[in-house]
Order: sequence, then structure tokens, then C-alpha cells
Amino acid sequence: MGSSFLITLREGLEISLVLAILISYLVKSSRGSEQKAVWLGSGIAALLCVALGLAFHLIAGGLNGHVEQAVEGVLATLAASVLTWMVFWMRKNARTLGGNLRAKIDAATTTRALVVIAFIAVLREGLETVLFLLSAETTSSSGGEVVLGGMIGLAVAAVLGYLVYAGGNKLNLKTFFNITGILLVLFAAGLAGKAIHEFRELIEWEAGWLISSPWTIASGPFSSGWVHDFLKALFGWAPAPERLRVIAYFSYLIPVLWLYLRKGTPGGNNERATTTEATHSTSNA
Repeated sequence: MGSSFLITLREGLEISLVLAILISYLVKSSRGSEQKAVWLGSGIAALLCVALGLAFHLIAGGLNGHVEQAVEGVLATLAASVLTWMVFWMRKNARTLGGNLRAKIDAATTTRALVVIAFIAVLREGLETVLFLLSAETTSSSGGEVVLGGMIGLAVAAVLGYLVYAGGNKLNLKTFFNITGILLVLFAAGLAGKAIHEFRELIEWEAGWLISSPWTIASGPFSSGWVHDFLKALFGWAPAPERLRVIAYFSYLIPVLWLYLRKGTPGGNNERATTTEATHSTSNA
């Protein structure tokens, strides 16, 4: 549940910020009556993402054996790659996000154009969320936990988004995005390790030093129970992992986390800038 909560909280807040920028700029531009187009486009995108998520869930649920291992391995690889790209893209481009959206609104002279702008903006974030939740489901002990965590994350994101829209610059989202970015990198490292694990099982590589476990925890909270389930879902924890999986985990985590945390990373203050863009026009509308 922890991974799905984190995913929908982060992605949901990004969607909320996008909608806040679109709506506040329409109001400021004396086009407040066209807000319905934004809600229509975002609503269609959300429904499409839910439908695609359910379809993929039903398809994946009927797989087994080597096909299941191959699909889960590819899904984990794709999710880790997209997640990494998303974290760094948001950090680099957040400062110009508001300006780009406002320019698109200025160029949109019809209701249909506004619907398309909102649809595309929400669809991208929504498809990322679907992909990440499907990957989280394969690492979670229960699909219901993924759904519950996702719903709670979306609810919290909606509340935070409204507070940002209505409350001006009182919420420091730079810290929020930095912390969730680190947690998402850790989640992606777990996905990288899982991908290697699934591909290893696919080719039936079952013997050797790389396949033996560097540790085995047979009892206690780290072997079963809610602590185990939380760490497994969020960080890819395993009480008896093969060395190959551990190597894959840290081979991803160390360089990516270093790049994310290093001083002077372009866009280090961009998340704060995006929040300012979303709220400044609202307060002046």
C-alpha cells in the first residue's frame, strides 16, 4: 500500500498543479467560463486511464509461468525507466511548465483546443500512474492494498492541490517533491532488482554464487507481517534475495541517487517555481 500511496500522491499532486495553472490562467485572462473545457478534457483522460489500467490488470492477472515472468520483468524494467525519466524531467522542466501551459492556452481559440490541452496534460500523468501502479501490484501482497493506497494518495493529493490553488505560497512543495523524488528513486531501484529477478527465473538460472542469498531472515517483522509487506512494496525488500538482485538494486540506486542529490542539479528549485506559478495567478485573479 505504501508504494501505491506514494505514486498517486506524487502524480496526483502534479496533475493538481497542472489543473491549477490552467484554471487560474483562464480566470486571470477573463476566460473563466471556459473552465468546463479543462474539466471535460481532464475527466476524459482520467476515465481512459482507469479503463486501460483495468484492462491491463485483467490481462496480466490471467498470465502464468514463463509468460508471467517475462511480462512482469518487462513491466518492471519499463516502470523503472519511466519513473527515473519522470523524476529528473520534473526537476529540470518544472520552472517552464507553467509558461508552456499558458502559451498553449493563449493559442487555444476554441473550446475543443482547451479540451485537448487538458486531455493531453492529464493523460500523460495518468498513464505514468497506471504503469507504476501495475508494477506496484506485482510487488505487493494484495491488489486490494494497491487500490486502497492509491485512492488514499489521490485523496491527499486533491486536498493539497486545492490548498495550493486557494492558499497562495504557504505550502513549500519543494521539500515535498524532493522527498518523494528520493522515495521514488528507491522504489525504482526495487523495480530494477525485481526485473533482474524475473528475467533470471525466466531463463531458469537457478545455481551459482550470484543466485545464492547474501542473507536469510526466517522470522521476525522483516520476514513477514506489515513491516515486511511495506518494505517489499515500497523498496523491493526480500528476506532472502539472490546476490544478483542485490547487485542490480545498488547498481541502479547509487548512481541515480547521486545524480539526483548532487549539488548544482539543474532545476533544483523548479518545484517551488511551479507552485508559485500555480498560485500567483490565482491570488491575482
